Amino acid sequence: MNYIWYFLIAVSIIFGAINGTLNEVAGAIFSGTELAVKIVLTLLGIMTFWLGIMKIAEKSGIVKFLSRILRPIAKIIFPQLPKDSSVIGDIAMNFSANALGLANAATPIGIKAMESLQEINKDKDSASDSMCTLLAMNTAGFQLIPATVIAILAANGCKNPTIIIVPTLIVTSITFICAILLAKFFQRIFPPQKSYEVNSDD
Repeated sequence: MNYIWYFLIAVSIIFGAINGTLNEVAGAIFSGTELAVKIVLTLLGIMTFWLGIMKIAEKSGIVKFLSRILRPIAKIIFPQLPKDSSVIGDIAMNFSANALGLANAATPIGIKAMESLQEINKDKDSASDSMCTLLAMNTAGFQLIPATVIAILAANGCKNPTIIIVPTLIVTSITFICAILLAKFFQRIFPPQKSYEVNSDD
């Protein structure tokens, strides 16, 4: 990514020199950096507020409550897993945290779920079907509350930044469903692996 930015800056300077507009290029650089600092400072306060709200939801048990509701759905999405496996609970918790915008909480839960899936994966050199499905779910990024986008809109002077919630919910729902369907589609193309062993602790 750094190389791309270096390339864009170099191209801008070269074309500015050719067209005799280096002053405009320099002015755009300074105004852009000034705007970036303003946005960052504004985001700091807004993100602190939203993350505080989400942390309250986590501590109050809302995330765990959602994970209990979503556990039966997780069993349907991950039929390869042993029945009543503790991994299903981790997957449901990971989805719930992501949906509420709790990225800091979702990441360690997702890593724990992946580690648990790897423990019961007989083929240690290849990702199992469930591991690929979980990765697709996290990549799709389903969100009920897009806190970061709301913060950016507010930082840029949007009068109603929460208006993005419904469109984001629609888009992330579509991408989430498509990610799961594509994962299942490719699992059908490639022979299913008998890649799980039931642990006595599950």
